[in-house]
Amino acid sequence: MDLRKIQKTRGGTFFVTLPKEWAVKNGINQGSVVSTSIASDGHLIIDPQYNLEPILRIIVLKPTPYLSREIIGKYLLGYDIIRVEAKDRITVEQREAIKETSSRLIGLEIIEEDYTKMVMQCLLEPSALPPEKVLRREHLITSGMFNDALTAMVEGDVQLAKNVISRDNEADRLYFLLVRILRTVIQNPGLNEKLEISPIDCLDYRLTASLVESVGDLSSQIADYATHLNGKRLDIEYSKPFSKLYKIIHESYNDALTAFLSRNISIAASVRNRKTDITEMHLQADSICNTLPLDVAQNIISVNSLINQIYDHSVDISDLTTPKGS
Repeated sequence: MDLRKIQKTRGGTFFVTLPKEWAVKNGINQGSVVSTSIASDGHLIIDPQYNLEPILRIIVLKPTPYLSREIIGKYLLGYDIIRVEAKDRITVEQREAIKETSSRLIGLEIIEEDYTKMVMQCLLEPSALPPEKVLRREHLITSGMFNDALTAMVEGDVQLAKNVISRDNEADRLYFLLVRILRTVIQNPGLNEKLEISPIDCLDYRLTASLVESVGDLSSQIADYATHLNGKRLDIEYSKPFSKLYKIIHESYNDALTAFLSRNISIAASVRNRKTDITEMHLQADSICNTLPLDVAQNIISVNSLINQIYDHSVDISDLTTPKGS
């Protein structure tokens, strides 16, 4: 940390000298103009490049067995242009992998392609995508997946279950997009002011988005178990306690997200306070499995465990809720 003493002119103006290394690095000389702005947390931001167009961040990758993972990684790091260049040529398999990966990442489009290279560019403007809006959309999709997965389980609807599984890709796409936006915001102080989100908020959003994405994965697993029942409906004596357990956990999940986004501590507390009731319902639902055929009982017990994990995620999300004005 470099501590500097504040000085004051005879006219009452306060001033402080700038670090020489920083000034040289940013091309600042006598007479240079910089912009200053006050952040919501009280920090003073000095920007020497306030009037410059944003520089496109470009990365060049070589085809490797881990090319898909590398593309996703660079996308999450906020690179605007990702170039894949081969020494000789890009194989058909590599080309298909690049196209499949870009289709999984919102805003990433292939803009150039030839024998030896493929160029992708992210066409989204971060300032036009508030993190709250993306998180709401991600939650809406996963909440619908959870609802439909349990409906498919109770009614033995195999087609609905398969539809739930297919929707998991969209939840993943939104999660990747949100991570990219949050990392971009953290690296650009002016952007977090424009979007009214602090670096601490970015951390909480990242954790919440990860939990929401996990709910989508768990819902997909529930739907997969539903397909194993081969169209068998659950008997009424079991479907009632099962549906009751599902309903309270689904409400808890929705309430947790509402509490986080609205900063409502009361709603957040209500999510955790349902723990005792949910535990009792869970035990009751598991005990009824003793009367079911073995193959059905095994699927139901596995699904009950997945549902319980979704409630745990809901509690974790509610615990990230901070009061307004904090």
